[in-house]
Amino acid sequence: MKVKLTKKQQAVLDFLQDFMDENGYSPSYREIMMGLGLSSVSAVAEHVENLVEKGVLKKEPGESRSLVILDYKHEETVDLFKVRLLTATEDERRVLLAAAELLNLDLE
Repeated sequence: MKVKLTKKQQAVLDFLQDFMDENGYSPSYREIMMGLGLSSVSAVAEHVENLVEKGVLKKEPGESRSLVILDYKHEETVDLFKVRLLTATEDERRVLLAAAELLNLDLE
């Protein structure tokens, strides 16, 4: 099951990824607002909070520019699942495969 995002949420996420790739740190809410042509910082905050609730973003408390994009599709995560599946009991295997499906991991 893949997380469903609105078009605006996807635009915010894409902007964050591009900004972080280019600058090495996350943008401020004001930079997001200006970059996406949104009307207010509170609109950005609402989109960010929704993305946090959906498990796509994480905020480091007490820090500025603390947005982190959570990506469970990293090669290391897939490798850990594959290794663990090799020695898993049938019950563990069922749980691991269900978790991989929730995270939309391609274990093949």
